[in-house]
Amino acid sequence: MRGDDLKHDAMFSYLSPEARVPQDHPLRVLRQLVDRILVELSPEFGRLYSRVGRPSVAPEKLLRALLLQILYTIRSERLLMEQLDYNLLFRWFVGLNMDDRIWDATTFTKNRQRLLDGEIAQRFFAAVLDHARQRDLLSDEHFTVDGTLIEAWAGTKSFKRTDQSSPPPDDPGNPTVNFHGERRSNATHQSTTDPDARLARKGAGREAKLCYQGHVVMENRHGLVVAACATLATGTAEREAGLALAAGLPPRATIGADKSYDSRAFVAGLRALTLTPHVAQHTRGRASAIDGRTTRHGGYLLSQRCRKRVEEIHGWLKTIGLLRKVRHRGQRKVDWILVFTAAVFNLVRIRNLTAVPA
Repeated sequence: MRGDDLKHDAMFSYLSPEARVPQDHPLRVLRQLVDRILVELSPEFGRLYSRVGRPSVAPEKLLRALLLQILYTIRSERLLMEQLDYNLLFRWFVGLNMDDRIWDATTFTKNRQRLLDGEIAQRFFAAVLDHARQRDLLSDEHFTVDGTLIEAWAGTKSFKRTDQSSPPPDDPGNPTVNFHGERRSNATHQSTTDPDARLARKGAGREAKLCYQGHVVMENRHGLVVAACATLATGTAEREAGLALAAGLPPRATIGADKSYDSRAFVAGLRALTLTPHVAQHTRGRASAIDGRTTRHGGYLLSQRCRKRVEEIHGWLKTIGLLRKVRHRGQRKVDWILVFTAAVFNLVRIRNLTAVPA
């Protein structure tokens, strides 16, 4: 018998969002991990807020919402608020009841700034690593460092000379700019939209874009990120950031890298840190800083084989984590969101590595 297509204007439900989410849903494991980490960070949250005044958005809910935005590749805060309004799964994960009011997108953004000022992303990242270490998922012997370009939220039309004033635009929304034949460089030009962005390109013959440089250090056993940061996109940023991140690694560990790190200064810097450089050699055009004392060992070949897995991290950060073209301006904000996205990547890896086979 065919049922009637009845439309109800109002509905009462006696089921909570907890009952609506399947017991085997992959977000349940992540929610348990995140809740334990947020309990540990609760004293840090308390220092960021005043003891008087109107209650603000709970930082725990704010971080859970940001985590969902990364996991589900939601491109803006307004779309995230829209999803929270009608998506029961999102409401359950964040900790909202069925009839709780959703925050305004601008309120959400302003409260996120407080977490930025408190460097919560670094503390959240460190807490995730501690949980991975407790599960014996971190290696203290073999690592890989690599960098990638992150396109800035600024167009090439905003890249203007700094030593002269420009006439008023013919169209403020989309001005006509003719820079053909003009030699542009980071020394003479700067973006008016994002002054920290730098003009860079991935290789010869590729177009130059306003970018930042993202850097990660991966442990080779399970492919977890153990360090991450964002810097200005310069010709030496990869090696400088690589040395800075490598300073926190255990002594006598090996650290692999691609050919762009094959310089005498970088290799000497690693050895000064009592680390073994497993850097890919330049094969033509220039002498390599790595000699037979390193390449003759079998561990060097293993490091070269494992280091390619760091590209999977870059791919996840850009395709899933919304970092192909970053939505934030300023190096400090880009660094914050990169570190937090790397922490979310580690959470997904921990869930996958500790999953019980069905």
